[in-house]
Amino acid sequence: MKLYQLRSKQFLPISMDEAWKFLSDPTNLQVITPTHMGFHILSGAEKSMYAGQIIQYIVKPFPFMTTRWVTEITHVHEGSYFVDEQRFGPYALWHHKHFLRPVDNGVEMEDVIDYKLPFGILGRWGHSILVKKELLKIFKYREQKLSSIFGAVPSTNSTLEFKTV
Repeated sequence: MKLYQLRSKQFLPISMDEAWKFLSDPTNLQVITPTHMGFHILSGAEKSMYAGQIIQYIVKPFPFMTTRWVTEITHVHEGSYFVDEQRFGPYALWHHKHFLRPVDNGVEMEDVIDYKLPFGILGRWGHSILVKKELLKIFKYREQKLSSIFGAVPSTNSTLEFKTV
């Protein structure tokens, strides 16, 4: 089973407090998720983010698949980073780190996702023809949505890269 990694960086012209308030609110995940994914929070987002929080969603990760996704917020460093891990869902492993750092004129938001797919060689094949493309679409949508909400930092570039680790 291969381990894949997705890294994404985006710059937002807002304060650390504003970025943290928006990104650490689980209900805002629905705002920055493409509508075609049918994302809907079932439970767990009623309180502010805390370590140990379990959040249940319904999501359509691929056009032919609807699933329940259960994540746990495993680490929270107020105002700086948090980690969510899949407990049940479409991946064999999903470990998503969210970092915020102050930069000139705003905030650098970085995501590092380590993930594995089930089904051995079929999962690797599925990654190359479907999963990688869908994740790229999701993160490009999120980048555009956050820029439309908060604006963009002039003369900065967002990055999005995959690698096998």
